Amino acid sequence: MNHIKIVLQYDGSRYDGWQKQGNTGQTIQGKLEDVLEKLAGVPVEVRGAGRTDAGVHALGQTADFYIPDPISPPEVKSYLNRYLPEDIRILKAEQAGERFHSRLNAVSKTYRYVIETGEKKDVFQRKYVYGLGKRPDVEAMKQGASFLTGERDFKSFCANKKMKKSTVRTVYSIDIREEGSRIILTFRGNGFLYHMVRIMTGTLIEVGLGKRPPEDIKRILAAANREEAGFTAPAEGLFLVKVDY
Repeated sequence: MNHIKIVLQYDGSRYDGWQKQGNTGQTIQGKLEDVLEKLAGVPVEVRGAGRTDAGVHALGQTADFYIPDPISPPEVKSYLNRYLPEDIRILKAEQAGERFHSRLNAVSKTYRYVIETGEKKDVFQRKYVYGLGKRPDVEAMKQGASFLTGERDFKSFCANKKMKKSTVRTVYSIDIREEGSRIILTFRGNGFLYHMVRIMTGTLIEVGLGKRPPEDIKRILAAANREEAGFTAPAEGLFLVKVDY
């Protein structure tokens, strides 16, 4: 068997997330496996670095799978790009080491969240930004973000209330910058919990709108209670930018 690693991008607008599910055929993993099975002649299981939610996009998702010899990485890339839907594109395909695992070997992930502060979203970018429709205090957001970096228990920022595993994660950096009428938040960490980036974004937006002070982030973290954090920002503004190994 040939072990292949791919890097891909996708528009998540019409998909029910990355992970294959029994009640829908509209998943990224499912689309990849369907095409790969036609190429290989046998079922192929694809492992992704991150299980992006419904509506979330990726600029640089990583995945790996085993496929029968002698199918090569260039053949895999060409075949996938020929038969996948137009909103999924393979950027790179290469030989993977025998022990490589897209999720378990990842050392960091970078996510980007895009907020539109103008009164109406650009028609041609409407699926890729959150239309806040007002300008928050970016400096207050940056101050609030400073309390979220480092190793923390992010239970308050996890939407899975039945989470039994550790909710401790390390956020290496949160960069917040303005580009015209848009505010772009970039999160880099060793891993993220279910909806964690979107809840952090929603909470920082509330800080920027004056609904809570920046220092409230410390209280939210200490509470270890999802109800104490802000709203979950919509999926359309979120992108998985890259996975580092």
